[in-house]
Amino acid sequence: MKSWANKISFSTGLGISLAILLAALALAPFTSIAQDSSSKDASLKLAKTPAEQPVPFSHKLHLTFDMKCQECHPNPEPGDRMTLPAADKCMECHRTIVRDKPSIQKLAEFAKSKQTIPWVRVYVVSGWVFWNHRSHLEAGMKCEVCHGEVGKMEILTAATNVTTMAGCVDCHKKNEASTGCQYCHSGK
Repeated sequence: MKSWANKISFSTGLGISLAILLAALALAPFTSIAQDSSSKDASLKLAKTPAEQPVPFSHKLHLTFDMKCQECHPNPEPGDRMTLPAADKCMECHRTIVRDKPSIQKLAEFAKSKQTIPWVRVYVVSGWVFWNHRSHLEAGMKCEVCHGEVGKMEILTAATNVTTMAGCVDCHKKNEASTGCQYCHSGK
């Protein structure tokens, strides 16, 4: 019969081994992306079929009018997210521009009823990851670094691996920013 010390040693060793195995399995997808992330093919593999949006929208068209990202995507306190456009914002221009188009009439209905447009987010950061847009903007990062050449997209699709651990770590290394776990996983 084993002593209690041997049982604890065995269970602790098993627990540590299990924790290492689980960590390796959890990081496996990130490691394969990290190995591929420097190739152009890696970002193409990550591009997904465009989400069907409630109203068709072309960034390519709208950016020809020299609009800035922040005009439609403000960054309210605490700065963690860039918000998605509200119908009232769209209607500032579309009260007079192509107002007879069915999609613009749909926007007008959202605005009139004070409903939020149910935009489908293309880039989603996991809830257990601390993310702050403002700190990245203040560091001089341009929207295109994370979101691709949006100004050339008729329909927005995920063009980078920005919401993966490998994408974040690669970018932080390239920009000589910290890669310590606590910066993204504890909110500090």
